[in-house]
Amino acid sequence: MLQPEQIRIGHSPDSDDAFMFYAIANGLIPTDGFEIVQVAEDIESLNKRAVNGELEVTAISVHAYAYVANHYALMPCGASIGDRYGPLVVSKEPMQREDLAGKKIAIPGEMTTAYLTLRLCQPDFEPEAVQFDQILPYVQEGNTEAGLIIHEGQLTYGQAGLHKVVDLGEWWYEETGLPLPLGANAIRRDLGAEKIRRITALIKRSIQYSLEHREGGLAYAMNYARDMETELADRFVGMYVNDYTLDYGEKGRAGVRELMERGYRSGVIPHQVDVEFAVG
Repeated sequence: MLQPEQIRIGHSPDSDDAFMFYAIANGLIPTDGFEIVQVAEDIESLNKRAVNGELEVTAISVHAYAYVANHYALMPCGASIGDRYGPLVVSKEPMQREDLAGKKIAIPGEMTTAYLTLRLCQPDFEPEAVQFDQILPYVQEGNTEAGLIIHEGQLTYGQAGLHKVVDLGEWWYEETGLPLPLGANAIRRDLGAEKIRRITALIKRSIQYSLEHREGGLAYAMNYARDMETELADRFVGMYVNDYTLDYGEKGRAGVRELMERGYRSGVIPHQVDVEFAVG
């Protein structure tokens, strides 16, 4: 009997990514002859691994695609897209967006889409890289004047006594009229067209299963919710696992291309990026 081919899938250890892979992780759908191994690491670590083409399939920041497109194509499913909402800049003391100029801001990594978008919104600031789930306390303690918040912190910053300065998803929509594509699934090109098609179909089935069995998917995702209440985790999952996650659609794809183009024109991305989707 043939041994199933092992496919490693990298994702971040948070509730929205876990929700997408509920069906695969729990053996609830057939895996088409593949043995799926999940690799849970923070997004900036996955971005860095993708630069070396390490994992067959991986979550990446959309910004990171600019640096890994030689190894990977974007999958049409699995994206985290903010439609008029997204990463937040928060501060200990109330301030306006203009006040961020020249400030030291804690960021979750220079390859994150949040960082790129903040550079587009406010080019003049001093970044300090901090583990994404440590940024709220880091700002609370006064180590930096502001922090760039991704993942569940977008909903919990108020509990930490911090103030919203700017929602980058709102700002992006005002600038472009497009949703902000934050995270993507990428698949390694050397797998070949047939395996890419089969693996993409498998992941899309897993996302569809979770959307159709939301209660079970959410219960599984709570293992990754970092002490969030179920209601808050449900809200967060709903923000980033939705119809865009099944397929970017025209607006989502336009958002990726616009982000890459603006990143290049601003000088944050050093080269033009040819955006290529693997299937469909």
